[in-house]
Amino acid sequence: MKYRILGGSACIVVFLLCILASGIGKVVIGKGTEWNRYEQHVEAEAKEPCTHDENILCTHLPLVEIDTDGLVIPGRSIKDETGTTIGREKSADGQDEISGTISVIDNETENNHIGDTPAVESRMKIHVRGNSSRSFDKSNFAIRLIDENEKNNPQSIMGMDAHHEWVLHGPYLDKTLMRNYMWYNIAGKFMDYAPNVRFCEVIVNGEYQGVYVMMERITAGGENSRLNFSVDKKDNTFTGYLLRLDRGSDNERKNIDTFTQYSLRTNLQINIEYPGAKNLTPELINAIAQDFSDFEKALYSYDYDDRKYGYKNQIDVDSFVDYFLINELTCNYDAGQFSTYIYKGIDGKFRMCIWDFNSACDGYQEETMPTENFRMQNAVWYFMLTKDEDFTDRIVSRYRELRKTWFDEEYLCDYIDRVVDYLGPAIDRNYEKWGYSFEEEYDLLSPAERNPRSYEEAISQMKEFLHKRIQWLDENIETIRQYSAESRIKKFNENAN
Repeated sequence: MKYRILGGSACIVVFLLCILASGIGKVVIGKGTEWNRYEQHVEAEAKEPCTHDENILCTHLPLVEIDTDGLVIPGRSIKDETGTTIGREKSADGQDEISGTISVIDNETENNHIGDTPAVESRMKIHVRGNSSRSFDKSNFAIRLIDENEKNNPQSIMGMDAHHEWVLHGPYLDKTLMRNYMWYNIAGKFMDYAPNVRFCEVIVNGEYQGVYVMMERITAGGENSRLNFSVDKKDNTFTGYLLRLDRGSDNERKNIDTFTQYSLRTNLQINIEYPGAKNLTPELINAIAQDFSDFEKALYSYDYDDRKYGYKNQIDVDSFVDYFLINELTCNYDAGQFSTYIYKGIDGKFRMCIWDFNSACDGYQEETMPTENFRMQNAVWYFMLTKDEDFTDRIVSRYRELRKTWFDEEYLCDYIDRVVDYLGPAIDRNYEKWGYSFEEEYDLLSPAERNPRSYEEAISQMKEFLHKRIQWLDENIETIRQYSAESRIKKFNENAN
């Protein structure tokens, strides 16, 4: 495989790390059922190389066919002559999404080809999704599976739990193709929940679109599936809910006002992701807004670290620590402001859920992400959490623990190499389609020298970033305690009287 990049990792070290980490590789969601997270590049059945004519698509990856009868999928950005986004494309009849069919070909022991019997076939609603990615040549898609009556049609896709909502992430800015796949899987090894992901190749209306990542949307599911929430709109009760901090929902009913907005701690919008709009009554909306504001008030009160009245009574502290660390490790600084998911579990505790590592590991378009600082302490809830000495102590001790397993540099570099090996010829096919994006006139990153000119360079850049970032964190993780130092937080601990 011509894209094999030597990581310099010793196999025996990685093997020992995996043995050491095996006890952490289980995730617990829902009602507490444990299982090991499935990682496609490790556990997928090995398949014999293709012997077909090179013009016949033959892939070891699942193959997803999207058919909209030739209709353009709406949702891409509309820009004016200055390049400013002024709207989103609609369908011919003015809708945000269109109907079509999706077929997932996923042969267990043999390669996948157009025309093979699909493992899953369904009608669907589809639109282009994302923010800045809406203007990329390679689109991301949101898919809702429906039946002949246009009701939700939950299906298990590529071994992931059955659901009707899915995301097809098309790496374009991320030239390694793996940022979301890699960090979702790694987060899922030590956090309560992280969305499941699978690599696949996608064809839209007969045209090859390259390597994609099929991802679970963060939402409620059935027993032991995704997040275990339930809602009864007749009684206006819920056993948990999911919120997103971002630019807000297009459905104004889902946008709520909370304490941090009222107090101007954030100028972003919090919206309800679950329950969905059809199950949201005015009573439920008000109850959720009040409940979440009660948590924020406790966090921003003089009693924020009080045993009886403080924030620890309302959150799973370990979840917030782990979220802080994985986003700091990768300098994924949209976290805590954009695409930020927080949920209240059935145990009444708030937890964080990771999402969107497309720009992580120095992949932001606008600027270089320096490896020599912290930023997450400025995020809306972390602004107060890091004022608590116990919380910063937990960050330090948890970092030291994770460095022995999932944050080990050799483990991470080996992980990257194994994903490259697994993707194999799919990388070549993807860049036969999108290889022009390595050329200077298509640069997305500023300054220009940050843009890789080959897949090999993209992989090397990510490894080099991780090397520098881990080295700095090893030497400076203790300095996170400065944010909880008594001299710095005195005014936050004054008596209200």
